[in-house]
Amino acid sequence: MSSLAIPAFVASAASTLSLQDDILSDCAKSDSVFLLSYLSDWSTKFGDTPDVLPTKQPFWDRPGVLEDKALVEASLNSAQDLASFLAASSQHSGDWLFALPIASCGRRLDDEAVKVAVGLRLGLDLCVPHQCHCGSPVDARGLHGFVCKSAPGRTARHHALNDLVARSFARARVPVTKEPAGLLRTDGKRPDGVTLIPWEKGKSLCWDVTVTCPLAESYIDRAAHEAGAAAEMAASRKWEKYCMLTSVPATSLNRLW
Repeated sequence: MSSLAIPAFVASAASTLSLQDDILSDCAKSDSVFLLSYLSDWSTKFGDTPDVLPTKQPFWDRPGVLEDKALVEASLNSAQDLASFLAASSQHSGDWLFALPIASCGRRLDDEAVKVAVGLRLGLDLCVPHQCHCGSPVDARGLHGFVCKSAPGRTARHHALNDLVARSFARARVPVTKEPAGLLRTDGKRPDGVTLIPWEKGKSLCWDVTVTCPLAESYIDRAAHEAGAAAEMAASRKWEKYCMLTSVPATSLNRLW
């Protein structure tokens, strides 16, 4: 919080300079001793200030945030800590914090859910170490629940995401069907959905939802070096899984529906 104090004050003062002049008149012009002092402190650490002071706080706090981020990242030693830090600081990872807590829309988190979500982002201990009913050990961070094949939460998250994609198509007036069978697969598996009308070049569009955890053993080495690596690896596997569909003639796909 202390690292944001000066940027917050400078941004507020810069955005209200004309109003201060109108209110205070000749008593105290925009050459406020406080503002000049804090501008001097900021320029000492991050360089010269612009002639026209920006009024948005991100301009003033970004250099300090990047500096603090670099210090924290340099202090991390384990692959798990690095993967967790990169995942939490990657773009859009905190967008869920901007969702309005509307209970009628199912977007209101209870206190326990918020505690777990924040704890996961900060790498805190969330439970007492124990053994899962699948036989695997669970450490204090409780991350095993994201990869355990017996965990009911995995199926619930998967269905929720699949429903979200299907509803989005429905709102766009594109008819779809979920979990279709018969897309020329030899192993009996199927994607999560497909459009019932041609999407591009006479072919339908299909999707397959997957939920990945960057702290899983199969991802953690890559995730500790690059944010989003776990998602990219999962996407590559999905592409390979369904690559045969790209060579199917459009008429063959359309006849299925």
